[in-house]
Amino acid sequence: MKTNLRHVPHFRAPSWCFNGHTHTISRSLFGDSRQPPLNSIEIPTPDEDFLELDCHIIPESDAIITLFHGLEGSTDRYYMVEVMKTLINKGYSVVGVNFRGCGSKLNNQPRFYHSGETNDYQTVFKWISEKYPAKKIGAIGFSLGGNALVKYLGETGNESLVNTAVAVSVPYDLRLGSIILSKGFHRIYEYRFLRTLRKKLNRKRKRFPNLPEFSGSTIYEFDDQVTAPIHGFEDAEHYYEQCAARRFVDDIKIDTLLVHSKEDPLCPIEAMPLAKINQNPYTDYIITDEGGHVGFWSKPSGWLNFVIENYLSSNL
Repeated sequence: MKTNLRHVPHFRAPSWCFNGHTHTISRSLFGDSRQPPLNSIEIPTPDEDFLELDCHIIPESDAIITLFHGLEGSTDRYYMVEVMKTLINKGYSVVGVNFRGCGSKLNNQPRFYHSGETNDYQTVFKWISEKYPAKKIGAIGFSLGGNALVKYLGETGNESLVNTAVAVSVPYDLRLGSIILSKGFHRIYEYRFLRTLRKKLNRKRKRFPNLPEFSGSTIYEFDDQVTAPIHGFEDAEHYYEQCAARRFVDDIKIDTLLVHSKEDPLCPIEAMPLAKINQNPYTDYIITDEGGHVGFWSKPSGWLNFVIENYLSSNL
């Protein structure tokens, strides 16, 4: 890590969390999913669709922190809830974003969301900047949401509407991540993702019969048969290449922290573009020896949320 992060406490895991799978699964099962008081609203998108936002606005706060979840997540996932509570307790306003079809109902257009969808990010940030022009904007992205956040920051560069950002457990190499999900014990994650993706696709095909059908059994096949054609990509390979976060790190122009575990079972640390991160004066990183995918069961508890809040506070 760079010198300005040396004061961050070292991540320590309890002895029973013996690998990345344990961290990932135990945090998912036992994390806090009881949402703080939130006001749910819908905002329109330029293509006549909508995004569901869950907001806690503190009028006297100086900044609004926007949060983006992972694949098949929502604002009620533990990692979103826990950091929301931490930020609210520190006096920040928060806006949790549900990707299209991940909120309380399906969206209106045939399309869904994906790892490189940044137009919706711009829609949310523009809405915040227009409704609350006096407040700075911070952003946090987890997993898929972190990939798209890094992509957005790289695409917008100096024109970004975000002042500072944190991305956790980013799948820097989308192809590698999808291949790993289809191997061995990792298939437990793939099964969970595909179960809800299939349900959403089947529900949406009742309204849009021309949507592709899914006949595969892996995330790669879903992206190849469904995600890619719906969202304008030639195939899964084209989608992965165009949207992988590693392509956009060079062009980030705001202070951004990237957090990853060496034991991440879904997004291998080998895919993290450390040379690019080190060469960019705006990007920094924390890599833990232990921990999982988004799940960091720490001793004492709350390490990840402390790191996120501390970094945002120092840069807002």
